Amino acid sequence: MATTGLMCSCSCVRPLVLLLRTGILKTSSSQLHTTVKSASKDYYEVLVLGGGTGGITMSARLKRKVGAGNVAVVEPQENHYYQPLWTLVGAGAKQLALSSRSTASVIPSGVKWIQSRVQKLDPEKNCVHLENDQKISYKYLIIALGLQLHFEKIKGLPEGFNSPKIGSNYSIHTVEKTWKALQDFKEGNAIFTFPNTPVKCAGAPQKIMYLSEAYFKKTGKRPKANIIFNTALGVIFGVQKYADALLEIIKARDITVNYKCNLVEVRADKQEAVFENLDKAGETEVYQYEMLHVTPPMGPPEVLLNSPVSDAAGWLDIDKETLQHKKYPNVFGIGDCTNLPTSKTAAAIAGQSGVLDKTISSIMKGKTPSKKYDGYTSCPLVTNYNRVILAEFDYNAQPLETFPFDQSKERLISYHMKANMMPYLYWHGLLKGYWGGPALIRKLLHLGLK
Repeated sequence: MATTGLMCSCSCVRPLVLLLRTGILKTSSSQLHTTVKSASKDYYEVLVLGGGTGGITMSARLKRKVGAGNVAVVEPQENHYYQPLWTLVGAGAKQLALSSRSTASVIPSGVKWIQSRVQKLDPEKNCVHLENDQKISYKYLIIALGLQLHFEKIKGLPEGFNSPKIGSNYSIHTVEKTWKALQDFKEGNAIFTFPNTPVKCAGAPQKIMYLSEAYFKKTGKRPKANIIFNTALGVIFGVQKYADALLEIIKARDITVNYKCNLVEVRADKQEAVFENLDKAGETEVYQYEMLHVTPPMGPPEVLLNSPVSDAAGWLDIDKETLQHKKYPNVFGIGDCTNLPTSKTAAAIAGQSGVLDKTISSIMKGKTPSKKYDGYTSCPLVTNYNRVILAEFDYNAQPLETFPFDQSKERLISYHMKANMMPYLYWHGLLKGYWGGPALIRKLLHLGLK
């Protein structure tokens, strides 16, 4: 029966692979990348800020509209990371090297790579100021700067990571420390945190908790482990259908959840973590830990704080349906740096990229954008080394599932999609500009079932 179910589930995924094949084959493996690290001109028709998921995806799409020589990407980092894999890296299920490729290798062939940092945005003059007094002008600007981690807002961090028994799957520098802490665990409290700020991949703080519990069970340490999830939120997950499923798992696995509980200090020398009670101002509680996984506070990039393109909180201020800036019609945004009221995930960027592509096309043609982003996002909730709850939902926190089975159930096929298929889809589909989310797959599958 299990084999039959797996075959059935795989057949549901098959249209996705077929749909991608046409686009992926257009990208020759022998393609030469002619990107360079410095600007050779000071004007581009399309300027993309950020070489992360959103930036690379949109540069690939815009290259096909205006030509590679008319597109530039500003990105200071030498390497590009597929960060969703870090959940599995922190649990010892994947190698960190698999998540990394050089920035030069992912920037579309012929598109200019300006290896610099953005210092200031001047949308009134259609220009951006970079390091070394460099100024680049543009006709259209796409802002995809991601967000910023703030470990330093927790007293005792980041220096606390120099001590054992503490890690974080949110940074390239600390994700392997999670796996080390997991392996070195003997007995006591294993504590997992969620901060009092917006975060990227809001399911990740508890994914590593479920994987740790499974690891303890596999290694015979579970009876000596007290697993605690201290979250600043008031719920386990923002979508009721998946929250109900997760609460059942939490109960079955004897995991303690404390709500409205925010990490404010780490005393690494004493293996103590201090949490504030968000419902009772001034009240704190100290927890002893044998293992601590920290999800840091996060916020908008510094360059967006007090910028004319940002809202009062510092997030890029764009229309939630068209992704066009609310004030500057030739400015657009995608991904974690925006104030879109949906979860900040790579899956959300995929859905946004297809809409933004249509929006920019309309603007270029002098038309009003008509394609609307519905807030689609996805969070593959890893609950074991071979099981995932595949959460997909929209702006209204309503399930928006792709496949014709109940995705709130833990499934092996969902795990394989998370661990094996999605990384391939990311490198060869999304970053090449050929994957705009599963909306078409959903439509094809549902039509096929009628």
